[in-house]
Amino acid sequence: MKKIIIMFVLGLFAPQIIQAQGTIYVSNLGQASTGNNLVGNNSWYAADFITGTNVGGYALNSVQLAMTDASGDPTGFMAMLYSSISGAATFPGGSLATLNGSLNPVTAGTYTYTAPSNLTLSPNTVYFIVLTAGTAVANGAYGWSVTSTPSPGYNSYHWGGEIFFAHSSSGSSWNYTSGTYGQFAIDATAVPEPSCEILLGLGGLVFLWRRWKAKAV
Repeated sequence: MKKIIIMFVLGLFAPQIIQAQGTIYVSNLGQASTGNNLVGNNSWYAADFITGTNVGGYALNSVQLAMTDASGDPTGFMAMLYSSISGAATFPGGSLATLNGSLNPVTAGTYTYTAPSNLTLSPNTVYFIVLTAGTAVANGAYGWSVTSTPSPGYNSYHWGGEIFFAHSSSGSSWNYTSGTYGQFAIDATAVPEPSCEILLGLGGLVFLWRRWKAKAV
């Protein structure tokens, strides 16, 4: 009976090579920059995006940020992924992860940041990219490039009929500022779901194991 069970399981699982359902790529990096928002420990900025419908969620591969030349001598740059909270409006909630990449993006360009490998984004969910730094803006600030035109897939919320960008002086209380979008790109891979055949196979395995155990008694 043990051999039969093993052969049954191997035969069921061997052909089941399940492919991911593609990637999501949200980007407005191709838009012309219209300026920047100054990032410091007293000037936090956040931009939102919404995930797709893949039931298994998404593995976050990378986040790209368009930065302008910094002013002064800033330090302690941080790029983070936040959850969202909704009420009368949707704002950043709590930090989910600190993104790994340059800690001092002082020169204009596009910088790539990665998330922890075990981080999975839920489907149909709003997340925020949040930037801050270790120095006050008056002593030096990083510049997050902004644009006035979003790209498809960039999920911005409306307040009073206008499109806004989230700002906070401390990272705990947020407000919207009008007319700009932080420039960034999201690259994520859809997490595959177990196939129906595998789920049936697991159920069959449990059934056969219970029958074998009952006979053994």
